[in-house]
Amino acid sequence: MKEQYDNIDEYIADLKDTISKSPDCANHLYNLGMALLTKRDFSAAERAFLDALSKSPRLAEAYVQLGGIALQRGDLEGCLNYNKEAAQCRPRFAIAWGNIGFVHLQRGDAEEAIPAFTKALKWDPNFVQAQASLAAAYYMKGELDQSIALSEKVVEKYPSFSPAYNNLALVWLEKGEGKKALEYARKATELGFDVNPELWTELQQYA
Repeated sequence: MKEQYDNIDEYIADLKDTISKSPDCANHLYNLGMALLTKRDFSAAERAFLDALSKSPRLAEAYVQLGGIALQRGDLEGCLNYNKEAAQCRPRFAIAWGNIGFVHLQRGDAEEAIPAFTKALKWDPNFVQAQASLAAAYYMKGELDQSIALSEKVVEKYPSFSPAYNNLALVWLEKGEGKKALEYARKATELGFDVNPELWTELQQYA
């Protein structure tokens, strides 16, 4: 929200006034959608992003936001399709590729997730969420050493990024190193990650 506004409602009202005078400006409509997301008014935000795309059909950011709204509703297919549209509009859009990979990972499809995360990291090598998710996909596929190498790279550069420690806990348990897995699970928890209760139960024998 712009600094000159006292609250988000004032900002939204000003945007709507601006849009009434310039109804064909996709950027104003996109900004309205983002402001409405701040209020968690997902239906109104969705309409704003769709209106933005009606004015500028290749506005990749709007597709990504629509994908996020679909995900919030539990619609993985919608999230996937919107992010594919974003990637078609802008092939080097790392966030779109990361989101595509995320959907495949949620579906348990590591084969599809890995190339999507790889593309995300090609265009943004510092995309830490994509790095950690790629490590999770390698674990899911059984490529444990690759998963470890990538997670260790993440924690070296981002020592407070908790999902990477959880990944390491899973992989080391899979490799039969329960004490090491417990150490990483504890670290993930210290950093705020909600470790799966079933994993905790399995790790208690190594305490």
